[in-house]
Amino acid sequence: MGVLESIFVYIPLFFVLYTLIEYLIHKIRNLPPTPFPLLPVIGHLHLLKNPIYRTLAEISNHYGPVVYFRFGQRRVLVVSSPFAAEECLTKNDIVFANRPRLIISKWFGYNNTNLVWSSYGDHWRNLRRISTIEILSTHRIQMLSMFRLEEVKSLIRRLANNENQIHNMKNEFFDLTYNVMLRMLVGKRFYGEDVDDVDEAKIFRQLQIDLGQLGGKSILQDFIPFVSWMGFGSTIENKIIECHVKRDTFMQNLIDQHKKRIVDQNKSNNISQDGRRKTMIEVLLELQQYNPDQYTDETIRALMLVLLAAGTETSVAAMEWALSLMLNHPKFLKKLQNEIDNQVGHDRLIDESDMANLPSLRGIINETLRMYPPAPLVVPHESSKDCTIGGYHIPRGTILFVNLWAIHNDPKIWDNPRKFNPNRFESLENEKFGFNLIPFGSGRRGCPGEGLALRVIGLVLGALVQCFEWERPGEELVDMTEGVALTMPKAHCLQAKCTPRPIVHRLHLSHKESNP
Repeated sequence: MGVLESIFVYIPLFFVLYTLIEYLIHKIRNLPPTPFPLLPVIGHLHLLKNPIYRTLAEISNHYGPVVYFRFGQRRVLVVSSPFAAEECLTKNDIVFANRPRLIISKWFGYNNTNLVWSSYGDHWRNLRRISTIEILSTHRIQMLSMFRLEEVKSLIRRLANNENQIHNMKNEFFDLTYNVMLRMLVGKRFYGEDVDDVDEAKIFRQLQIDLGQLGGKSILQDFIPFVSWMGFGSTIENKIIECHVKRDTFMQNLIDQHKKRIVDQNKSNNISQDGRRKTMIEVLLELQQYNPDQYTDETIRALMLVLLAAGTETSVAAMEWALSLMLNHPKFLKKLQNEIDNQVGHDRLIDESDMANLPSLRGIINETLRMYPPAPLVVPHESSKDCTIGGYHIPRGTILFVNLWAIHNDPKIWDNPRKFNPNRFESLENEKFGFNLIPFGSGRRGCPGEGLALRVIGLVLGALVQCFEWERPGEELVDMTEGVALTMPKAHCLQAKCTPRPIVHRLHLSHKESNP
């Protein structure tokens, strides 16, 4: 038998033996069900197709709500039911409170030390405390509400001045949301009219474009380390490093500017000497004066960049999906409009405090987050020790993905899940949905910015429905195809037309609002 013939004989035999051995080991260790086939080196990576959360949901439909994978050399657990998610994020919350070490977490996560990517421990607990008490507390968010209101007014003014034109609503939401977060963080606006520093704004906008182009790109060496020896994946990693260095330098420049501004100033608890509300960076820099070891410049940079990223992309996606859904289902848009007219009136703009009295708005937001969760697989967790999920053994060091998309679109949980029906959320008695609806995650690693995100989304959508009549550019329904990224963007930007309602003229929106 020649060499070539031997290869053709032994390769299939090798795969058969490899599969059999892996199957026996799997059974002996009581691991969860795993898809077939498991290939050498790449494991189950060959099964993944975009969008990954849909692929994983299809696999879970076949193998069950707790499925065990091998992505290259990494053990991965995917849970796709409320019961399995609850078991992971309550009973085993501390076990799964760690984060895996990935290329993106190495650089954008400051070597797994920032709020998102730091593993569970004293350092993470301190970062969480800073974010929830000093930065994202209800009191602090309320104090900076005028920034959000002014940016909404700016958007209304811009749309009203260009009525009957077709607007790219993703761009509009993007500009508004970044200005909201930037003003809350550093007191500057870099988008639209009246930018605070043209050159600085240009640099920042380019950094966001560079960051957006890296969104959703996976790096093979995260799962198959030896590919880095052959140079694969180095191009993407180099782009990530370059982007990180530029963003880090930019944020440090902003910190230095604020340090100069507050030198020798005596400030009150809430108001700076010149009468402005303190921005979040000013609060942190004041804390740095009393505890420099805890509030280092790197800690502040990392926290600011996390808040900026987490508070923008997900909110932009949610607002674009929500308006798209309303344009495709105008009866719900009209219902919300009538509700706002009745509850708020025709002489003032909707306020964040009005949302408690607008069940249609809450229903639309909840239904949008159910159908299109902004982080469909949540940020991955990693087990710190062996545990049991669904009666199966889960080894230490296993990466956990909670498939929110699968849970939120499970027909066993939700009646006709792919149908847009905000009415299912209108009853106040149904406000507690448990793990059937967790768009911001759950447990100790749940998103601390949930309250701020819901305020921004609710205020913007409410104001747009209150102030304008909306329509699609043509007869065709809005394309609801999902894009590919870590968040869940639309594949095609929402194009829409709007006509001002009479309330817009009563608001007397000035071109330049004063700082609060």
